Amino acid sequence: VQLQASGGGLVQPGGSLRLSCAASTRTFNTYSVGWFRQAPGKERSFVAAQRWNDRNTFYATSVKGRFSLSRDNAANTVFLQMNSLKPEDTAVYYCAAVRKAYNAGSYYTPDNYDYWGQGTLVTVSS
Repeated sequence: VQLQASGGGLVQPGGSLRLSCAASTRTFNTYSVGWFRQAPGKERSFVAAQRWNDRNTFYATSVKGRFSLSRDNAANTVFLQMNSLKPEDTAVYYCAAVRKAYNAGSYYTPDNYDYWGQGTLVTVSS
């Protein structure tokens, strides 16, 4: 499975962006998906994830209430809507997928995903 992330860019604080992650498989609706980010000099960190079978969605505390993960199954695409962006949201954002249903905590660990997109840069700055 190949994942293609897009939608990053430069945005002012308080602005919005929508990231997309397109998958090469027509069965993407049977994959759990996650978004991670990596700021310069920092480790990759969890942002959001959705379990494939019940569509339960999980968010990092830092983005809860501002970011929203959604899917378009017909297009084999997952989105990350990011609102009220802050300078500390600046990072390269990665989408990831795995064909498993985990307990919630397992989605926070990058090693639990089998497929990764190439990353898209989000810069929040005035």
